[in-house]
Amino acid sequence: MDRQPNLRLATEKPDHIMVSISGDAKTSMTVTWRSCLDVKEGYVEYYEKGGEKKRANAIVKPFKSDVNTSNIFWATPSDLKPGTRYYYTCGSDENRSEEYWFDTEEENLTKFRFIAISDHQKDDDHYNPNYSTLNKFLKEILAKYPDVKFILTAGDNTNCGQHEIQWNAMFEGMEGIMEHLPYMMACGNHDNRGFEQYFPNEVNRYYAEPAEFFNTQLEYSYPKNGPEGWQTEIYSFDYGNVHFNVFGVNEPELMNEWAKEDISKSDKTWKLGVQHFPVYYAGPNLANDDDYPMMRDSVEMLDVIFSGHEHNFSRSFPIKNEEIFDRPSQGTVHYELGNANFNPPGTKTTDKVWHASFYPHEEQVSSFALVEVDGDKITMISELNDGRIIDEFSIDKAKDEIRPYRVAPIFGEGRTRVYYKGVDLALCNMSTPAVCKDGEWYIAFATMIRFAGGEDIREKGKVTLKIYGREVTFTEGSDVAVTNRGDIDLGAKVFRGNEGQLYMPVDGACKAFGMKWAYAKRNNFITIEHVSEDHPIVPQP
Repeated sequence: MDRQPNLRLATEKPDHIMVSISGDAKTSMTVTWRSCLDVKEGYVEYYEKGGEKKRANAIVKPFKSDVNTSNIFWATPSDLKPGTRYYYTCGSDENRSEEYWFDTEEENLTKFRFIAISDHQKDDDHYNPNYSTLNKFLKEILAKYPDVKFILTAGDNTNCGQHEIQWNAMFEGMEGIMEHLPYMMACGNHDNRGFEQYFPNEVNRYYAEPAEFFNTQLEYSYPKNGPEGWQTEIYSFDYGNVHFNVFGVNEPELMNEWAKEDISKSDKTWKLGVQHFPVYYAGPNLANDDDYPMMRDSVEMLDVIFSGHEHNFSRSFPIKNEEIFDRPSQGTVHYELGNANFNPPGTKTTDKVWHASFYPHEEQVSSFALVEVDGDKITMISELNDGRIIDEFSIDKAKDEIRPYRVAPIFGEGRTRVYYKGVDLALCNMSTPAVCKDGEWYIAFATMIRFAGGEDIREKGKVTLKIYGREVTFTEGSDVAVTNRGDIDLGAKVFRGNEGQLYMPVDGACKAFGMKWAYAKRNNFITIEHVSEDHPIVPQP
């Protein structure tokens, strides 16, 4: 007998009940829910303790998914008092929900806490994805920290967001939580991922741009202040003395222009951002080409940017324009949140030059960050489900310091380091440091290619290097590289340098391999990146 999926389809009774911030959190709150198509209208009835009951009518729109069509409802009471608990029900006259509650933001709030999580998708069962472990984990956190104001996610809220079965399971997994605690989601690559055939096996993967199911179900749940055509998955909101920018996974150039203007208009003490893909990642094979350097201008206007994707925890030094600093005023802290639903590690991970704190998260455990804002100071604690603390630090704007102290590396004159995907070439580079001649940087490129897992074939006066499907021959005294894609003008000549190695101009050699590079002047190191996430290794004949 064929196995049938547990679709958890809509009924007349409201479900998927979620509160969220779509306007001023002091005076409004949006309630989102779902019912079947038989229910045409809906409203929220709300009251404060001892007060009269009021009504906010809902916007209603159909949501046509891959398996069904239902109605989504959004109602936003907007005459609320700051710092007040409200009780509410939602639905139609005939079919109403249980009574829930939410709290509005207090006036002049400068001290509060929230939770940040990422990658709580579940891929345990195509037919019946189970988010019960997420429910248990979050309820344990909230029992331990009952005063948090909202939950912020860094994406991958579902495993395949273009299939309703995943959203339905996720919403079920959030029951008892998102009915009273605003749930502010960023869109991850899995949230806009789908397959032309989902059952019984995934066939023909695709990504919806924009994120169709995310945007349709949450259209009025979040502020509609993102760039035209990309609203819902890109938005910003305020809470207390903090301005939050929530980025999507598409159109980085457009997001950058929107965010620059949006952030510049804010007078809040803190500017925090969240996006799914990390700029300063931890995987040995990853790349940051999804959003960097296209979003550099806006990202570097932020104090901290949260991310996910790798199922790994890391925290960077303050970074600006590829340089690594010590003081918070000098750059942006990049903070990877790990995974919140006992998922296996997404990648093997490696401590990088930009990391001030790092935990490989290769145990099958869950993590979250508790963020406390207190005026000019912000403290973040990342904790595992078993209570172990993997990181704790604070930023003090008044003192312009980060505790505990960590000093970013600075390398001496004549000892310019080379990093490939953030990893020090170490022994490979000890006696062959980068060299600057007449304003042009050179490195022993064959050493780096071998370190990265590529192949080097050395002959007298020349070397042929192979990696990522490219084959490039460099010849001593020549400014031309011969490649399997045509000749490349290197811009300067190859010369014989330290240890008798051939030194190639970094800029020209990177072009030959489709790589990019940057020199961090303050720290005196060169970083080289490549967009491929392959794991190069020379085959053994």
